[in-house]
Amino acid sequence: MKKPSLRALLRLSALLALGLLVGCGRPDGEVVVGSKKFTEGIILGEVLRGLLDGAGIPVRHRRALGGSRIVYNALVNGEIDAYVEYTGTLRHELFAGTDGAVTEVGKDRGDEDLRALLARDGIVMAGSIGFENNYALGMPEARAAELGIERISDLADHPNLRIRFGSEFMDRADGWPGLRDFYRLPQQDVRGVEHELAYRALGSGDADLTELYTTDAEIAYYDLRTLEDDRAYFRRYDAV
Repeated sequence: MKKPSLRALLRLSALLALGLLVGCGRPDGEVVVGSKKFTEGIILGEVLRGLLDGAGIPVRHRRALGGSRIVYNALVNGEIDAYVEYTGTLRHELFAGTDGAVTEVGKDRGDEDLRALLARDGIVMAGSIGFENNYALGMPEARAAELGIERISDLADHPNLRIRFGSEFMDRADGWPGLRDFYRLPQQDVRGVEHELAYRALGSGDADLTELYTTDAEIAYYDLRTLEDDRAYFRRYDAV
């Protein structure tokens, strides 16, 4: 994983400072940073809060507000002024089915469509932070070796696998429903749980497979094998 780009975060800080100068609608001129309900989002929110605070700008961080739609709606409604999102989530979840969004597998080309869609809601994308946090599927290394599973397509030969996905992944347009249909996966023992609980289930032997965020430290901690996305279902999720 690349380190977050300080230049991009400073650019976002400058953009927020400009908004403060022209009036952000709060009596005390406070900038409110939001974050989604997972560790990386909270850390990035804290980095942005620290940059603004260091520049002498009144700032507050509303941590772990919820999933993508909740936090994006808070941004559109003016409850927060900025948060870190991912291009794949914007394109394939928040704007899925929207006229002007590029959502086909393998069709992501630049960010022009996202900038135009965000502009409709009065939102500006400050730019890439400099790393990706993509989706993948993972299994305990020993279990994957035992079954000879290396690729997502190999899962089709193992219908009895116990799958525990994060609750949001179960419902996302770019999550389990699309993945299941794209790879024609036959598994029935598929349940939605908290993302951290899915990792614990793998570690205790109570589950065989979960979705990964590719920057997760748990991949190494639980000795997980990241399965090859051999038909290129998962898209790019650049942090912006």
